[in-house]
Amino acid sequence: MQSPQPIEIRQERGLVPYREALAEMTARNASVAEGSARELIWLLEHPPVYTAGTSAAAGELLDPRFDVVEAGRGGRYTYHGPGQRVGYLVLDLGQRARDVRGFVHAVEGWVIDTLADFGVASWRAHGRVGIWTRGPDGGEAKIGAIGIRIRRWVTMHGFSVNLDPDLGHFGGIVPCGIEDYGVTSLAALGISVAPDAWDRALLARTDAFLARLSRSNAVGSDAEDLP
Repeated sequence: MQSPQPIEIRQERGLVPYREALAEMTARNASVAEGSARELIWLLEHPPVYTAGTSAAAGELLDPRFDVVEAGRGGRYTYHGPGQRVGYLVLDLGQRARDVRGFVHAVEGWVIDTLADFGVASWRAHGRVGIWTRGPDGGEAKIGAIGIRIRRWVTMHGFSVNLDPDLGHFGGIVPCGIEDYGVTSLAALGISVAPDAWDRALLARTDAFLARLSRSNAVGSDAEDLP
């Protein structure tokens, strides 16, 4: 089933403080569930911040040099900052297939396909949340993160992709609780991608992403948080 109203696409040029974005996203989630607001795809960047998911362990916060915010999403500690493009998705799965894991798989596929548009091969890794690629040293490294929450079948949070952040800022946490692998970016791979160029490539694949949400088959819980 298709959403009854067009999805709002919002692209921010400046930095949006994380707490402000979280409050607005939370309110929008409730409004979409009530049927009083349109769904939202929101692309933005934050000032440096560490966010804690529902599974975050205190020992994984190594150096709280930036503000630390409890995000309410699934997952563990994540860093957001300039040079990292974040996509927040407030979408009504009640208008589509009610499939939590199918939604996560579709978001991952959306990011993987967009990275391929810039010549970057990336993939899912069993047992390791996020989007993975080969770093400059040839080892696997995370280039994108996924974290969601679903309330009344309306999604919150979404994904982040490292275009050109300060990778040293990830050193204050154990990213997503995974100690044995590094973090990389498009810039570290020698690929320069401006936020506008990323947004254009991503949004060009929106219809295919939404079509995946309507084809899912497995049904999950309407109160589930996934990393």
